[in-house]
Amino acid sequence: MSRILLIVGGGIAAYKAAELIRLMRKQGHHVTPVLTAGGAHFMTPMSLAALAESPVYTSLWDLKDEAEMGHIQLSRAADLVLVCPATADLIAKMAAGLADDLATTLLLATDKPVVVAPAMNVRMWQHAATQRNVARLRADGIMVIDPEEGPMACGEFGPGRLPEPEAILQILQQHFSFRSSEGEIRLSTSLRESGKLVGRHVLVTAGPTHEPIDPVRVIANRSSGRQGFAIAAAAAAAGARVTLIAGPVPLPTPGGVARIDVETAEQMAAAVEAALPADVAILVAAVADWKVEASRSKLKKAEGPPDLRFTPNPDILATLGAHPDRPRLLIGFAAETDDVIANAKAKRESKRADWIVANDVSRDVMGGARNRVHLITADGVKDCPEATKEEVAHHLVKRIAEELA
Repeated sequence: MSRILLIVGGGIAAYKAAELIRLMRKQGHHVTPVLTAGGAHFMTPMSLAALAESPVYTSLWDLKDEAEMGHIQLSRAADLVLVCPATADLIAKMAAGLADDLATTLLLATDKPVVVAPAMNVRMWQHAATQRNVARLRADGIMVIDPEEGPMACGEFGPGRLPEPEAILQILQQHFSFRSSEGEIRLSTSLRESGKLVGRHVLVTAGPTHEPIDPVRVIANRSSGRQGFAIAAAAAAAGARVTLIAGPVPLPTPGGVARIDVETAEQMAAAVEAALPADVAILVAAVADWKVEASRSKLKKAEGPPDLRFTPNPDILATLGAHPDRPRLLIGFAAETDDVIANAKAKRESKRADWIVANDVSRDVMGGARNRVHLITADGVKDCPEATKEEVAHHLVKRIAEELA
């Protein structure tokens, strides 16, 4: 089992920490709660202790614990430190490096990955000071799970709600994997070591595009968006500022990622243009090559097969390859059914891309959970073993970080 140190901050969202503990324990993780003074106004140590089946720590000045330097032991014994919910005050203290209670002292003393899940009033979240502090945390290599938008306990509406415990756990599983080695469970966090992409802007496109034929029909493809979303999540985990331009897919937005939803290839091209400049562009989306002049009324079956006149869509990869604000590293994807390597090599040259990630989609890759890719660069071809799309994403982002180092 993994060891998670859960710091519960003040605010009404603290009640969600109880369910989060229950879910993490259900998966076999060991949870040690730390309750701040503010959090204790909303949750009791007894409740958290019963759910975690662990002592709850509340004070830096506990004579027994601190006689043994308990705060140092707590900070080092965990595999992962999760602050949930994180108030504006707690985030400000973390950004400034303050250590005036047990929670902030633990956060300053730990050498383990730290994840922060903010929850606060919409105005507080949008305040320039809070946004500046959040940016500081991300620059320090701390993963920040963006709050959701919705109604607040205070009666206002907007971003600031803590995501549901199931969503938080899902985000953690996207970024971290728990593996056993000689009887110990260790947290695999290779992407987060020293935040190698901190300060970089990574632009990712994902999913299909839908080209309308009439008000109810579209030309589409089987892309699920999972590979692109996994890459966006991995880049955010590595500290990058990520813009994800997504076609019509129902996937949840990865934590720390700015998402822009589009439908057509033209809309995606415009969104990519607006998102520039970027240090890296990873064009994973399966963009429709063709569009038709859509009918304003629904085409009737009784009228027989329609006469569809196709015209080319914008070529986003080729446009970026010749763009005055061309990203330093331009990466395209090539989904092929025949002559995969040869076609990918030709695409890299014709589109002026730096890398092409090629995969054979003649089987169930589109919509599936696994992928097998080949990385085509100017130096040759690197064949990668079949893996989950999340593992493919992590390997690719690690290679990107090495390239930009």
